Amino acid sequence: MEKLIDVGIIGGGPAGLSAALVLGRARKSVVVIDEGQPRNRVTRETHGFLTRDGVTPSEFRRIAKEQINSYPSVQFVEEAAVSVSGTDGDFQITTSQAKGYRFKKLLFAVGMKDLPLDINGLTEVYGKSAFVCPYCDGWELRDQPLVLIVKGARAMHLAKMISGWTSQYSICTDGPDDLTDEQRDELKQHQVPVFDSPIARIESTNGQVQHIALQDGTIVPCNGIFFAPKLAAGSNLPQAIGCEVTESGTVTVDHFGKTNVAGIYSAGDAAAEMYQAIAAASMGSIAAAGLNFELLSEAWSSHS
Repeated sequence: MEKLIDVGIIGGGPAGLSAALVLGRARKSVVVIDEGQPRNRVTRETHGFLTRDGVTPSEFRRIAKEQINSYPSVQFVEEAAVSVSGTDGDFQITTSQAKGYRFKKLLFAVGMKDLPLDINGLTEVYGKSAFVCPYCDGWELRDQPLVLIVKGARAMHLAKMISGWTSQYSICTDGPDDLTDEQRDELKQHQVPVFDSPIARIESTNGQVQHIALQDGTIVPCNGIFFAPKLAAGSNLPQAIGCEVTESGTVTVDHFGKTNVAGIYSAGDAAAEMYQAIAAASMGSIAAAGLNFELLSEAWSSHS
């Protein structure tokens, strides 16, 4: 029978790694199960992370693992977790290599994954000159002509946000704009052009966007793109074990990352729609503190 480990962390991005560091320092036995396919692997640099601004995603993970390896109670398993069962105090996880692990507690830091990009030419520029988060990549595109590929209420949100980095931007809605008359008037008042013709293709050279060609023949020049990605949960395991999830696949948690299932926590992009590395790492740290105190409280009670 497998040894009962204190915490199983499913996912090795900023949230999972941050949690592993906290739990390792708290002398808890931990296994981090991660297949090594992070969503941000398409990007060249990670931004907005204090002391690590501009580091590549792979270097970020390398440094994190190197530091966590100082704590011998933490182990890494580079496989996918494919099944989960059990209850608080004894959860079972099986990996893609048919290895089995038993954990007292679980932390799902499974992130989100991109659904296929259905705009011709977007894959070629994604992570190079097309991005999803202005906080992560807006500085590099400041004061340049940009296109926002987005529609409806999200178009209004992104239009207001991007105005902090550039005043030169247009919106391509790739079909019906889903805007109200008031929203159209508001964008017109702020001199934001809106094009609702479907996108024919994104023209680029070596990942650098040149322009967006619309099906009605319009050419929209730009140096960069921000778009609303289509996302799905990074894993269906939280839902499989009974965790409540939102329509978008985000796991519902409290302020400490606790789910509705006893003994299970979630953190990072899996549990919030911030999608920033530093926010995910913060959530991982908070969830780890919650897990650690839960384990300590149970041990305390068992000796009273």
